[in-house]
Amino acid sequence: MLDVRKFAFEPFVDLLRAAAEPTRLRLLVLLAAADLTVSELTTILGQSQPRISRHLKLLAEAGLISRYQEGSWAFFRASDDPVALPVMRALVGWIDGEDPVLARDAERLAEVRARRAERAADYFARNAEEWDRIRSLHVSDAEVEAALSQALGRKRFDTLLDVGTGTGRMLEVLAPRCERAVGIDSSREMLAVARAKLDEAKVTNAQVRLGSVYHLPVERGGFDLVLIHQVLHYLDDPAKAVREAAAALSPGGRLAIIDFAPHEMEFMRSEYAHLRLGFSDQSLASYAEAAGLEVRSLVHLTTKSAQAEELTVTILLAEDQRLLIAANDAAQIAMTS
Repeated sequence: MLDVRKFAFEPFVDLLRAAAEPTRLRLLVLLAAADLTVSELTTILGQSQPRISRHLKLLAEAGLISRYQEGSWAFFRASDDPVALPVMRALVGWIDGEDPVLARDAERLAEVRARRAERAADYFARNAEEWDRIRSLHVSDAEVEAALSQALGRKRFDTLLDVGTGTGRMLEVLAPRCERAVGIDSSREMLAVARAKLDEAKVTNAQVRLGSVYHLPVERGGFDLVLIHQVLHYLDDPAKAVREAAAALSPGGRLAIIDFAPHEMEFMRSEYAHLRLGFSDQSLASYAEAAGLEVRSLVHLTTKSAQAEELTVTILLAEDQRLLIAANDAAQIAMTS
């Protein structure tokens, strides 16, 4: 479970006061279900933008929601603060979703999500051909996901960060195993696709944000599992991206890198903007070790097709060593005392 700490008395009173207003409570219910812009919220609630903005400001000041910028758009979402998040979930969980007002809000939210899905489907359709061509050269996504799941084991993890989330597929796959999931991508178009797909899959504990793999817009040391899935081959400095991802790990957290092994398909550079034609095991391991992690496993997945050219997918799992180091230090102290 998430680390649930306590509110001080006065801030807790402010939080309850902020929530105890009809429009603001409706906003909390909506933002618990999806990240939304002011214009989307005004459409759903049928109120003016200044009024909605004022309510959002009060909720943000109380710590119940947060705001983030995505280009010229500003999105609001449920706070991911470990103190405020359980309170917001409890408040929303106590409300009857069949209430006529909330039911109507839910209908309008579904309409907003449907429009998002249409825009995402259009973008996806325009780019699907090139993605399908690459996918045809390596094992299926289902096989990769199954191998990653096996490498991770059965243990749940509280927090997940997906670096370069793309369509949000890995969030959809792994969100059921964690309390909170965050996806980062530098493309607003891909984030729109990810939101639509997460909405369609009814994944409510995952959020996506605009950001750079070199400067992740998340807290340091806040995630039990960080993924870098088919991202490094686009980067001019993959080692820096791995270091940044490792910095987001909590003590004892794990980093999973999924990418291609070395290959000679030059068209991937010219047609699909791949800067690197795969990575050797030694390269991936050196990135992880330079970031202070210890490699735990390496898996290679190859196709069984008769194609002359095909891609091998590598899955590397590495672990932060701070808990082990602390345990060893404690054992040494115990032995010498």
